Amino acid sequence: MERNETNTNFVPCGCCMSKATCLLNRRQFMIGAGAGLVAANLAMSSLAQVSAGSDVPQYKPISPKPLIVQPVLAVQLYKPHPQTSWRPWGGIHTQEDISKEQARIQDELKKLQADSEFAIQTRPLVTLSDPNKAAELGKADHDLMLIYAANTDLRILEGLTNPAKWTLVFVRHKSGPVYLWYEIAHNRYLRKTVDQFGQPGVDHQDVVVDRYDELQWRMRALFGLKNTLGKRIVAIGGASGWGAGGQKAPEISKTCWKMDIQTVDYPALGELIKKARQNQSLVKYCSDLADRYMKETGIKVQTDPQYIRNAFVLNEVFKGLMDKAGTDAITVNNCMGTIMPLSETTACLPLSLLNDSGYTAYCESDFVVIPSGVLLHHISSLPVFLNDPTYPHDGMVTIAHCTAPRKMDGENYEPAQIVTHFESDYGAAPKVDMKLGTKMTVIDPDFDNKVWLGFEAEVIDNPFLDICRSQTDIQIKGDTDELNAQTRGFHWMASYGNYLRETGYALKKVGVGWNNLSRPSKA
Repeated sequence: MERNETNTNFVPCGCCMSKATCLLNRRQFMIGAGAGLVAANLAMSSLAQVSAGSDVPQYKPISPKPLIVQPVLAVQLYKPHPQTSWRPWGGIHTQEDISKEQARIQDELKKLQADSEFAIQTRPLVTLSDPNKAAELGKADHDLMLIYAANTDLRILEGLTNPAKWTLVFVRHKSGPVYLWYEIAHNRYLRKTVDQFGQPGVDHQDVVVDRYDELQWRMRALFGLKNTLGKRIVAIGGASGWGAGGQKAPEISKTCWKMDIQTVDYPALGELIKKARQNQSLVKYCSDLADRYMKETGIKVQTDPQYIRNAFVLNEVFKGLMDKAGTDAITVNNCMGTIMPLSETTACLPLSLLNDSGYTAYCESDFVVIPSGVLLHHISSLPVFLNDPTYPHDGMVTIAHCTAPRKMDGENYEPAQIVTHFESDYGAAPKVDMKLGTKMTVIDPDFDNKVWLGFEAEVIDNPFLDICRSQTDIQIKGDTDELNAQTRGFHWMASYGNYLRETGYALKKVGVGWNNLSRPSKA
C-alpha cells in the first residue's frame, strides 16, 4: 500500500519503492492512460438526486457480455460410383442421419448452456456444404465459430475459419456417428498436408474430440477474454504500474488488452465525497448498512466503527463513479495518503465490498496486474485477490494485502476481522481468513506482458503477522526453486479454484506466453 504523505518516518515496503516514489505529487503518478480526465461531475448526478430528496440510488454491476457462438454442421451426402472410392470416412450417409445429427447437436448445446456458469448465446445451427456460404458465414456476427466437422470439403472448414474471430472444431469418435475429420483434422486442416501448422487463427488446442467438458473450458476462457478486451475501468488518481518495470503498463493495457482507462482526479473525488457526506439520507443508509455488517456472523470489529461507516459511504461513491462511466471496474492510485483526509477512512474495506458484490476493484492502479485480475475474474466468475507475494520457500509462500474479498467462492462469506490498515494504523481493512484446504489459481504477470507465470496452490494457514492484513500461507503445487527463478513483475492475482488451462488458452489468443508451473511433468 502507498504510505501517508505526511509520514516523516517512512519505511518502504514492496508496494512503494522509496520515499521519493511514495511522496510524488498525484499528477506525477498518472502515466499516459490515453483517456481524457473525467470531469468532477462524473457520477455526481446520481448523488445530487439523492441530496435533492429522491431515494438512495441502488447500483449493481453490469452483466458480462455473453459469448456468441455460431454452430455449423459441415456435412454433405455422397452418391455411389461403381468401381471407385466414392465414400469418405464417416457415419452420416442419409438425410435422416443429418436430421438426427442436427437434433443431437441442438440438445448437446442446450445442455452445455444449462451446465455453464458463464453466459453463452448460441446462434441457430447452420448446416452447409457450400464453400461460398461458408466464407460468408465466417464473416457474420459471432465471437466463436463452432464447426462440427462431419464429412465435408476442406474449403468449407477454411471458409468458416475467420482469423479475426475464434474457432473451435468438434469431431466425433464415439459420441455419435464418427466424423471424417476425426481422421484428417490435423494433417489436412491444421497442417495442409505438410509438417508445419498452416491454418491461420487455429492450432492443435482448437480441435476437440467427443467431450463437451473440453469445449466448455475453452469457451469459459474465451468468455473471460471477451469481457477483458476493451474493458472500461475507472482509475482514481490515474493509471500507473509498479516499479521501474511497470511504467509502460498503462500503455500495454491500452494496446494489448484494449482497455479504456477513465481517469478521475482527487479534487473531483473530494467533491463527490463531500456531497455524499452532506446527503443525510445517504449517510443514514450507509450507516445502517455498516451497522448490520458489523453484526454479521463471522465479523469481528477491531477498529473504530466510524471508519467502517465512512467506508460504506465511500463504497457508494465508488459505485456511482462506475455507474456513470458505464462499467463495473475501478482502481485507486496513491490511495492511502491521498484518500484518507478526504474520506476519513481507507479504501481497503470498500474495495473488498465491491469485489464481493461482483465488481472488479483494485488498489494501487497497477496495470501490470490489473488485466490478469479482470481476466481471472471473468474466467472464474469469482472475486479475485490482488496481493503482494513474499519469498517462496519450503514449498509455500505468503500472499497478503488489505483488500481481500470475503466471498471468494462466489457464494459464502469467509470470516474476517475488520482492523486498521497496517502501515497507517488507520481506517478499516478486512483480515479475511481463507478456507483451509481450498485450491487456488495464482497468476504472476510480467512487466513486459510477454510471458505470464501461474501455478496451483492450496490454502494452508491464515497467520496474523505485522504485514498487510489479509494474509494467507499457500502451498505451491510445483517446484519452489523454479518459481523463484521464473518470477517476474511484482503483484500477483489469485482466485479460488484451478483455472490455469483457461488462462493459458486465453493468453495464447492475444499473443502472451504462459508458464504453468503446475503442469504435470512429462513421463
